[in-house]
Amino acid sequence: ELFEVDHIRTIYHMFIAILILFILSTLVVDFIDEGRLVLEFDLLVYSFGKFSVVTSAWLCMVLSTMAVPYGLFCQWAQGYHNSSHKTVRSLFFGTFYMLFQILGLGLGPTWVVMAYNLPPASRFIVILEQLRLMMKAHSFIRENAPRIRSASPQKTNFVPRFSQYLYFLFAPTLIYRDEYPRTPTRRWSYVATKFAQVLGSLFYVYYIFMRLCIPIYRNYVWEPFNIRGLVLCIFNSILPGVLIFLLGFFSFLHCWLNAFAEMLRFDDRMFYKDWWNSTSYANYYRTWNVVVHDWLYYYAYRDFLWFFGKKFKSAAMLSVFTLSAAAHEYVLAVCFGFFYPVMFCLFMFFGMIFNFVINDQRKASVWNVIMWTSLFLGQGILICFYSQEWYARQHFPLKNPTFMDYLKPRSWSFSSRI
Repeated sequence: ELFEVDHIRTIYHMFIAILILFILSTLVVDFIDEGRLVLEFDLLVYSFGKFSVVTSAWLCMVLSTMAVPYGLFCQWAQGYHNSSHKTVRSLFFGTFYMLFQILGLGLGPTWVVMAYNLPPASRFIVILEQLRLMMKAHSFIRENAPRIRSASPQKTNFVPRFSQYLYFLFAPTLIYRDEYPRTPTRRWSYVATKFAQVLGSLFYVYYIFMRLCIPIYRNYVWEPFNIRGLVLCIFNSILPGVLIFLLGFFSFLHCWLNAFAEMLRFDDRMFYKDWWNSTSYANYYRTWNVVVHDWLYYYAYRDFLWFFGKKFKSAAMLSVFTLSAAAHEYVLAVCFGFFYPVMFCLFMFFGMIFNFVINDQRKASVWNVIMWTSLFLGQGILICFYSQEWYARQHFPLKNPTFMDYLKPRSWSFSSRI
């Protein structure tokens, strides 16, 4: 347990102290301005609005992922060795599976968040679950299809039980296995503590936006655009960006995944490694999010090399970066309601360059400083640019927007006109 280490726990206590100061600051300022304590959470209520739609969409995604991939796989596997046209059979069932991935899990949830105009946090829930279920369905098929093809016709026990597939859908891993290491007992107090920490992190992010972000960006779009203002905005965004970055790591990769692991007695808790000690971006990418990294390594990187040959390692790495950058930008574009590829550019170009320049040969501690400095700056750029664009679109809505209006940055055009 990482937070049983005294030094790490002290840092955890420091973050709690900062949260207390944020709360006190908000209460004192509201008392001075309003003459009373204002305990309202309008931003949280708005961000997680239309939760009934979110719940319905999530249930549809989960139930369809339970039924369709597993059902198609069982139908394909049961008659595969008796079929005289194995390739045709595989193409037939594979087509239906791909249609489900593209239409059912791909376009369906995206249409829901757009058609019902869900607020940002509700959109994040639907879209992140969409990607999680698509990745899990792919892992299940990818791991089991080769076993069926290579098995002898007499053996029929290679089809996983539905209970195994169901456990995998909720287990905190994206790599399918028939069995996982299990703990002997569950600690429900531990589960409650982790979910309470997730809730606390949510309120933490709320106060960060209320005290450090909204006062800066709410009126920024009314100011004339200039380089000095942009640079100041980026550097003013570093502190909230870094805090949100660390809270996202703590709340999801540590608390959320550990809570589900404990409930399911899932014993492999290697969700991340000591990425904060990395002296290279290559090591940071491997250790920051081990769950997603393993999926990309097995099903993007290794499958690319299997298909094209081991001499194309650089191309395989480029394909992984492209897939990851596109997925990140897709999430932000759908959840914010506009296309502004700042994340894609940072991830695809600077991230890939740093991966080769700041590589595993860099062992000196100065490279850890350089990595943290670039991470801090990157978080400031993301918070600054996406917040500017969000408020520009809130202040300057278009009556009949065309498709191109969703692609053109509105913060640039309207700031230049003021």
